This record gives sequence, structure tokens and C-alpha cells, in this order.
Amino acid sequence: MQAVRHYLLAVQFFTRLPVTGRLAAWVGYSPAMLRAASGHFPGVGWLVALLAAAVYAAVFAGLRAGPLAGAVAAALSTAATVLATGGFHEDGLADVADGLGGAYTAERALEIMKDSRIGAFGAMALVLALLTKVALLAQLSSAGLAAALAVLAAAHPLSRLWPLVTVRLLPHVGDSATSKSKPLADRISRRALACAALWCVPPALLLGGLLGAGVLAAALLASGAGAAWMHWRYARRLQGFTGDCLGATQQVAELGFYLGAALALAQRAA
Repeated sequence: MQAVRHYLLAVQFFTRLPVTGRLAAWVGYSPAMLRAASGHFPGVGWLVALLAAAVYAAVFAGLRAGPLAGAVAAALSTAATVLATGGFHEDGLADVADGLGGAYTAERALEIMKDSRIGAFGAMALVLALLTKVALLAQLSSAGLAAALAVLAAAHPLSRLWPLVTVRLLPHVGDSATSKSKPLADRISRRALACAALWCVPPALLLGGLLGAGVLAAALLASGAGAAWMHWRYARRLQGFTGDCLGATQQVAELGFYLGAALALAQRAA
């Protein structure tokens, strides 16, 4: 039951899905619980992926696989994930783009990232990320509905694993008094990372079984490369990470996963 409480706390922390009232009181909260819940963050991706896949499949089938069915399904499934998470990760991406794009020093970048307003760099990053996501998900539908759904199912959990690697390897440099991510920075155990990785195994095996090991490998490589690049940027520019950095990493890793899978499928079809 303790594992269930930790999972529900992760759902409460990273989504707008209702964990309220008596259920929330039963789950409880403490910094130690949030650290323990970190191993279930990719499990939250299961719920987000399930919602995205359900919307995608319903819209695609409703439009009877018409010429724009993939694009419409991709746009609405993306909108569903934003509603489910409250744009939590997208907001982090915009803040990081503003901070790293609008400042030369780490101190100034962190100051910009705390500003709730979105600047030019953040707006450009957010628009381009959403457009790229919709375009890639639409492209995946050209390989069939099952292919798009399998990639969705694997992308969301795995993209929530990479930020935990950053937490493990870099120090927290945000405002400790107000940061929601600070409890995660105090200590993330190897056991929590192993738990997080285990959440990613079933959807990865599903993807590999349906589309082949080559597609899975390409998606994993591109996703990992995107996350590694973001990690390098944080280490070089900020000398650490903030909560916004974790959200930005998730978004880049998710986009990388879609891109790798789409490229591999296109090469196979050529």
C-alpha cells in the first residue's frame, strides 16, 4: 500500500488528475515521500500515454483514416496531454528557453526563469516544440494507427525517466525556499532509478515487438541524445538544474523519441 501511496503522490504532483479529498488525505505528503515517489514518475507517463492514445485512436477512427486524420488526431491528443498535466512540462521548456536564451550568466538566467511571464525565446521554443510534436505524431500515423499508438505508449514513460538522471548527477540550483522540485534534489537513490526504469520496460517491449528492435533502438537513441544535450547545457550554463529544467528535458526527450521512431520507420518503408 505504501507503493500505491507513492504512485498516487506522483500522479498528484505531475498531473491535474483528481487525487483529492479523502484520497489525498490518505496519500499524505512529505519531502521524503516525494523522493520515494520519484521512482514512479515514468508510471505517471503510463496514464498520460493512455489518455493520448485513446484520444488519438478515437479521432483517427472517427475520421476514417482520411487525409488529415493523422494531423487532427495528433493535435487533439497533444491537447489532451497538456490538459492532463496542466502544461507542467511545457511551462518548464518555455522558462528554460527564456533563461538560457536571454542571459549570459547563470545568476541572470535563473532570475529570468523564475519570472512567470513568457518571453520571446520561450514563446518560440513552445510553438516550435508543439508544432514539431504534432507533425511527428501525424507522420507516425502513415505507418498505421498501431505504430503511432505504440510509439505514444513508450515515449511518455521513457521521457519521464531522463530527468531523474539529471537529478541524480547535478546539484539543485533553484530557489530552495519556493521550489517544488527541491525535495527531489536532496537524494534520489539507485533503487528509485531502477524502479523508474522498470516502468519503461513493458511499453518499450511492446514497441519493439510491434515495430521491431531497430525502431525501438532509434527512438531510444534520439531520446537519450536530446536529454543528454539538455543535461550538458544545464551543467555548462547553470552548473545545476531547477524544476523547470526537468520539465524541459522531458519535452525534448519526448520529441526525440518521436523523431527517432519516425526516421526509422521512414527508412524501413523506403
